[in-house]
Amino acid sequence: MAKLVFIRHGQSQWNLSNQFTGWVDVDLSDEGVKQAQNAGKLLKEEGILFDQAYTSVLTRAIKTLHYALEGCDQLWIPETKTWRLNERHYGALQGLNKAETAEKYGDEQVHIWRRSYDTLPPLLKATDEGSAAKDRRYANLDPRIIPGGENLKVTLERVIPFWEDEIAPKLLDGKNVIIAAHGNSLRALTKYIEDISDADIMDVEMATGEPVVYDLDDKLNVVSKKKLN
Repeated sequence: MAKLVFIRHGQSQWNLSNQFTGWVDVDLSDEGVKQAQNAGKLLKEEGILFDQAYTSVLTRAIKTLHYALEGCDQLWIPETKTWRLNERHYGALQGLNKAETAEKYGDEQVHIWRRSYDTLPPLLKATDEGSAAKDRRYANLDPRIIPGGENLKVTLERVIPFWEDEIAPKLLDGKNVIIAAHGNSLRALTKYIEDISDADIMDVEMATGEPVVYDLDDKLNVVSKKKLN
């Protein structure tokens, strides 16, 4: 039986300042570092031996993975970074303070942008300041697939091919996998592997720095799930 562990990155500097982050590459806060280190201690206590690690190309997730693996003495395992595990792209909302945005557009509209399964935020153009199209880490991607904004539905659509091509084969081979990523990319994976409805997934929260452990059978059905905290 394979084990799959999800960790949402520790608190970021923009989580702390209540800003929309998305694909903006911000670092962990001091509290976020502590959360990631504690995740490593919890994983060590759980005794899971990992075969493969995956993370996004954003610093807060990468550092969370490294702190967690260091804490459970497994920093050496193979690691793959991919943009497909990035946070949902918040478009033109990125960098804005969430409370100030709610004052400007109303709580209901901001709630729809944040929580609707298939409503897009205001989009960035490739020529706009802050567009991911200008970021070197995405230089090898077809410019047409670099988003100007995403909802959870679109996030799921770009995460699942990586799951099918890279992650699922490892699990089917009986390997234990750890994924350190973001609230929405992990919610997308959670929706997929637990077969959660479009409506119900909106109530699923991913706590920062708290590992979620799945036991999966040989068909990748969820046998058990628990949160380490």
